[in-house]
Amino acid sequence: MADGYTGKVLRVDLTSDKISTESLNREWAKQFIGGKGLGARYLFEELKPGVDPLSPDNVLMIWTGPLVGTMVPLTSRYVVITKSPLTGTFLDSYAGGYFGPEFKYSGFDGVIIKGKANKPVYLWINDGKAEIRDAKNLWGKDNFKTEELIRKETGQKSARVASTGPAGEKLSLIAGITSDLTRNAGRGGGGAVFGSKNLKAVACRGTLGVDVPDIDGLVKMTKEMFIKDVVENPDHAGSVTDGTPIIVNQSQDAAILPTRDWTSGTFEGHAGIDSEAIKSRVLVRRKACMSCGIACGSWSKVKSGAFMGASTEGPEYETIGLSGSNCGIANIEAVVKFAEECDKLGLDTMSAGSVTAFAMDLYERKVLTKDDTGGLDLKFGNEDAFSKMPEMIANRRHIGDALADGSKRAAGKIGKGAEKLVIESKGSEYPAYDPRGSIGMALAYATSDRGADHNRAWPVAQDAYGSGDPWNPDGKAAICVEDNTRTSVKWSFIFCDFYAVSFDNMAKYYTAVTGVPADEEYLRSIGKRVWNLTRAFNAREGFTKKDDNLPERMEKEPLNSGKTKGKAVPRADFEKMLAEYYKLWNWDDQGRPTKAGLNEVGLSDIVAKLSYLK
Repeated sequence: MADGYTGKVLRVDLTSDKISTESLNREWAKQFIGGKGLGARYLFEELKPGVDPLSPDNVLMIWTGPLVGTMVPLTSRYVVITKSPLTGTFLDSYAGGYFGPEFKYSGFDGVIIKGKANKPVYLWINDGKAEIRDAKNLWGKDNFKTEELIRKETGQKSARVASTGPAGEKLSLIAGITSDLTRNAGRGGGGAVFGSKNLKAVACRGTLGVDVPDIDGLVKMTKEMFIKDVVENPDHAGSVTDGTPIIVNQSQDAAILPTRDWTSGTFEGHAGIDSEAIKSRVLVRRKACMSCGIACGSWSKVKSGAFMGASTEGPEYETIGLSGSNCGIANIEAVVKFAEECDKLGLDTMSAGSVTAFAMDLYERKVLTKDDTGGLDLKFGNEDAFSKMPEMIANRRHIGDALADGSKRAAGKIGKGAEKLVIESKGSEYPAYDPRGSIGMALAYATSDRGADHNRAWPVAQDAYGSGDPWNPDGKAAICVEDNTRTSVKWSFIFCDFYAVSFDNMAKYYTAVTGVPADEEYLRSIGKRVWNLTRAFNAREGFTKKDDNLPERMEKEPLNSGKTKGKAVPRADFEKMLAEYYKLWNWDDQGRPTKAGLNEVGLSDIVAKLSYLK
């Protein structure tokens, strides 16, 4: 069918070494689109409640969407769907670049992987055919070498590879999946799920293309909409010239830039890690994903000094905030080196930066000593010690063994009051926006379906970066509900976050590619359905209000500088926002979808599968 889908799903059982192909569930595709939504529906059906995320029974999936591989701009992405070993929640983790379209061109909308191989393997997919191959020679290799060796073995120079590095092999719960060398589906520990299944990589090559109903009409519409939406849209000006690092100065001005393990919202060394530092000191060229006219990425390389030769794409704002200012690092070259090591070894830069800052804080407080750090003088701002941390974490050496499982678990192992210092929600480290200067972000982090996240709701845009009151709890729940609905649709199409695409234009793209009539109301109904489905998945796993948590420090430790000096998140304000949020979503007082609410959004078929509703 000429509707943007390949119509095929690959199914792999690593335990039995069997591969099969099945038809895409078209009804689910209509109800959930693709990406996050479709993956969540398959996961809900495929995974039994209570499964250990690192057991062979966990389900690992890669999905695309109907727009992926077409000329629709900023949709060249893929999503990894599984149960998170870091949080125990539903997990969807995304990466851009070229792997997503290549996977779809190889003939499949998605792949469902179960079981565990009895030896290291990788999955090779090529124009509708797939095979499980021996990966003994790849095990222990970093992601850069893995990609090189797979291309050599397959004889396909244009093959795309999504792999886990040594961190995932050693089951680090902050291990990600790396493709195109520097693109990472980083959050939530997907790399550890790869490692737990003895799956080193998924590699693909495809020439099968994507069919749409009216290619000429899509070309014309895309040109017109892209120029209006992106080229002429002032909201994208900074994206084109600077990419996400432009947010460093915005956060510094708003005094919400995480600094020295969340002790401050301003960093005196911010000029050494902002977008101007990148452009003047390390930028080689701008870099784009497939079908992208923004090219927000930067290929950066250190040209001199202790880290000369280190290179990475970016670094992006989250990496800069969490492994730069939050570690007291004022040198963009050191951040580039840290990011490169994370790319090679397979670590999520956000969590890796966070746990490093956490360890630095504990070292400064003398909870950790050089005996714990392998001799490193792990003080804030020590670039040499900082740059060595990814290797220590990925290979579980010294304190890195504890940090490899995230700050919450590390604190439990370390003790000595470390538990009171952790900044996380559901076990996932906070992104780089301090909610003490944007109270709505406290709600966004607490209620995210995959643990603390800024890509589910971003009220900071309207208050700390906008004209709203960042400390007034009124209306913040409504902002989060609106963002939850919008992003659930956006991630089901797998649009890039940098595309400020409206519901109306998403509907136009959807109809042009699939032939399904759609408007804003139609897509909003899907967004509500998807958000309720992932919440129901988590509720089925036992998550309740107690897990929509606010770290103690956010409540009891005010910030100490800039316009946020003296500010914290009052518990009463947080509880008020949370109660209003539950009410707006028609959930019960434990934050769980109700029978009436599920029926309302078209999920009546899962009600009987939720024990808490019986």
